Parts: sequence; structure tokens; C-alpha cells
Amino acid sequence: MVQACLIEDAEVKVSSEMRCREIVDLLVDYLDGSLPPETTRRLDAHLAGCSPCIAFVNTYRGTVSAVRRLSETEIPPELRERLISFLENQNRP
Repeated sequence: MVQACLIEDAEVKVSSEMRCREIVDLLVDYLDGSLPPETTRRLDAHLAGCSPCIAFVNTYRGTVSAVRRLSETEIPPELRERLISFLENQNRP
């Protein structure tokens, strides 16, 4: 079956059972290895022929990796108060 992948206005022909939009929904489970084997096989087959989806998966992996390296930092009390005040004022009509 040949389908069109439409990502960022680029059309790429791929031979696969899976659509690009499905990749987004399955990505977290795919990367942590918790997808059923058949779903993983279908996703791998799609990625083998869809460079926009490969780029998306690689970008997502990089983002997850970068976020894991971040450390938690305390916000100074003055900044915290200003931020709370700002957010409270945003909800007022």
C-alpha cells in the first residue's frame, strides 16, 4: 500500500501500513519500548521510508534527552511573587 505523508507541506511517498499522524500518538510508548511487537514492526516499517517522521522522532529523542539533563532550580522569592502577580492579573477581565 502506498500512502502520502504530509508533514510541513512536504509530500513523501512511503510504503507502509501506518500514517504519519499515528507516529505522534505512539511515540512515547515506542521510545520506552512498551508497544506491542506488531505495532513496533509497523512503526519501524513506516520510519524506514519516511524521512520527515525520522526527523521528528530524532528531534523528540533529543528534546527528551535535553530535558533529562536539566536540574531543578529554586526561583528567588521576589521573582516568584512577581510571576504569581502577573499570572493572576492575566485571568482578570
